[in-house]
Amino acid sequence: MIINGRTRPTAVIGWPIAQSLSPVMHNAAYESLGLNWACIPLGVPDNRALLAFTEAARALPFVGFNVTMPHKQAMLALCDETATLAQLAGAVNTVHCVDGQLIGYNTDGRGLLESLQTDAGFDPAGRSIAVIGAGGAAGAAVTACILARAGRITIVNRNAGRAESLLDRVRGSLRSIAAEALPLEPSAAGSVREADLIINATPVGMAADDPSPIPGEWMREGQLVYDMVYQRSGTALAEAAHSAGARAVTGLGMLVAQGALAIDIWMGDANGQTRAPRDVMRAAAAAELAGQAAATDGGSL
Repeated sequence: MIINGRTRPTAVIGWPIAQSLSPVMHNAAYESLGLNWACIPLGVPDNRALLAFTEAARALPFVGFNVTMPHKQAMLALCDETATLAQLAGAVNTVHCVDGQLIGYNTDGRGLLESLQTDAGFDPAGRSIAVIGAGGAAGAAVTACILARAGRITIVNRNAGRAESLLDRVRGSLRSIAAEALPLEPSAAGSVREADLIINATPVGMAADDPSPIPGEWMREGQLVYDMVYQRSGTALAEAAHSAGARAVTGLGMLVAQGALAIDIWMGDANGQTRAPRDVMRAAAAAELAGQAAATDGGSL
């Protein structure tokens, strides 16, 4: 990659940001596409810094930026316009900078659907799905399930009120989809066990000593368990799923797909039907992830 006076920046913002795979996979895509863009990881520790960055993004020649934890929900209110899926999800993870305006999108949900198809051959249409969590990632998962015309959606969260709020936000779009919000308590075990797909939309599993977000006995043979956590393989959730006879998939495919969809948005009509190269991005992300794991095992990260 050659950076010069014509290079336009993109960014991924969040806190912490050091282990983000987004810069390496985005920059690999830009090089493959012949785009003179460069993705920069920017640590944005709090709301004050978030406000400062968004004002800078309006004034500087940013193409756009991706938003990760913990700012996806706060970003919704800072955009000048937001796409319908972002409004339903209650979170923005992709921003397109256009003439000083910030246009917000949520590509997480569509990225999840793309990964479910590519990595697991799973179609949510008519199926029963349990979403664990009620934050921005959970909102994206629920909207994706609605978009895919799931048969039933169960939202399970430690804070039952947040689960109810998420359900209330999407209720008008459910059409004939059955839906319920439950506390993360034994009373939810039956609904989770009956689901065809369980989605972990919490950050539980990112740390090596994290427990499974749900008990192993809540899973069963034949289920698909999709863990949005991609930083680690062999999470406690994945191990519990395997023990129960379920199939577990990590969130690496979703990470790649949501990033590729962001690039597709930023390229716009100027590039016609050109799509971000998912294979190139995945290879770059997997290599970076393997390097981080090796560094951690060696004690040098």
